[in-house]
Amino acid sequence: MDERANHGVDLHLELSRDGGLRAGLEGALRAAVREGRLAAGTRLPSSRTLAKDLGIARNTVADAYGQLVAEGWLTARQGSGTRVAGRACPEPPLPAGTLIDPVSQAAEHGLSETATLAQPRQYDLRPGSPDLSSFPRAAWLAAARQALNRAPNEAFGYTDPRGRPELREALAGYLSRARGVRAHPDLVVVCTGFVQAVGLLGRALAAGHGASSTGRGTPRGGRRIAVEALGFPDTRTVLRRAGLTTYELPVDADGARVDALGDTDAVLLTPSHQYPTGVPLSPTRRGEVVAWARATGGVVVEDDYDGEFRYDRQPVGALQGLDPSAVVYAGTASKSLVPGLRLAWLVLPSRLLEPVVAEKRMADHHSPVIDQLTLAELISSGAYDRHVRRMRLHYRGRRDRLVAALAEHAPRVRVSGIAAGLHAVVELPPGSPSEDELVARAARLDLALAGKSYYGTVDAAGPALVIGYGSPPEHAFTGALERLCAVLAG
Repeated sequence: MDERANHGVDLHLELSRDGGLRAGLEGALRAAVREGRLAAGTRLPSSRTLAKDLGIARNTVADAYGQLVAEGWLTARQGSGTRVAGRACPEPPLPAGTLIDPVSQAAEHGLSETATLAQPRQYDLRPGSPDLSSFPRAAWLAAARQALNRAPNEAFGYTDPRGRPELREALAGYLSRARGVRAHPDLVVVCTGFVQAVGLLGRALAAGHGASSTGRGTPRGGRRIAVEALGFPDTRTVLRRAGLTTYELPVDADGARVDALGDTDAVLLTPSHQYPTGVPLSPTRRGEVVAWARATGGVVVEDDYDGEFRYDRQPVGALQGLDPSAVVYAGTASKSLVPGLRLAWLVLPSRLLEPVVAEKRMADHHSPVIDQLTLAELISSGAYDRHVRRMRLHYRGRRDRLVAALAEHAPRVRVSGIAAGLHAVVELPPGSPSEDELVARAARLDLALAGKSYYGTVDAAGPALVIGYGSPPEHAFTGALERLCAVLAG
């Protein structure tokens, strides 16, 4: 076995030859410790190993180590090797102009504050995140072990940009039975998160791919996409950066007004649970948007971000099931598991497969393989279904506690959008403080809130707060509710 495997770390040292090799080595080591490149406690390579790495005599290294031990830069103990001593070295200053305000930088680039390192609060009721403390660690670890034991060697090389076949097959089966998606594994593309999925699709559409003949026999180019007037701001930004022009569809009690589509090439909807109002796209409008796509050759993009979580109604099946040739289905593990996995998927019409796969290859070639294999095992073993059922009960209990607390302490507000998902809309009565004022009031109580207007054009229903009851860990949920009620009570 190579000695370097057991003795310290690889070191990058630039030795000055002025004054001799030993003096140069001593100076390089002092500089590395002083500048923080060698942290306190770091075990250095043995004198034999470092001498071989640097191409110098072993005695030169041993003498340099001895001198630095005497000066207090290093320590040496029998059986513990030579290590960097603990020293009170100041942090090196950042060059001028490198301090960055993440929120202002996000605004400059058209990104929302939630996409940045926004100031953390002890209590957080903003929507968009599940309960991270409920991630099924034991089940994930067991699935990872099983997946690694079963994986062929070729799985760890450069693989199909669409994703591992094990996961594409597992997703096709799961989405078909659980969400009514008509999915074939060959048409599934695994992505590194939903934002990447939207970006890949947006670039393919902007280039005119996936276009078909309209009812008038004229070719369509993928240049213009309709989005809901209320929605996740970053999605619109990603689409615009992909080269598409976005315009807004009004949202009412029946979902997006698809009768306002007009002359467009594509539309992105959240039909099962409109984000953030929580209403489903009505059956009539579901039929209308599919009919529009068939007649014009347009593309419907379905964002099914929280499709597993339904409480007081039968699950609303995926819009894609009405016409897989016209609808792109987009799903993610960010709500059912955790965002940190960075796993999402597209189920594509065949006309869009090749251009989207080409974009994926250029973006990152393929998503992380081990997580794909693990998720495939989790789904195939039934552990994913068990987790989803458990979390459905968990979040329903959270929702009920929220509704009960507001009914007792803030009875004038109206809570809507609660039949599904991980968030609720708290509609403010006339004469209430503004959304911004309530958000600021909450911040003083160390509570993070989001106003409805943050998500786009507020409709006639008026101002409201969007409460993410899935976000806090269980130990913090009661405290978050108490602070919310205090904010609303004034």
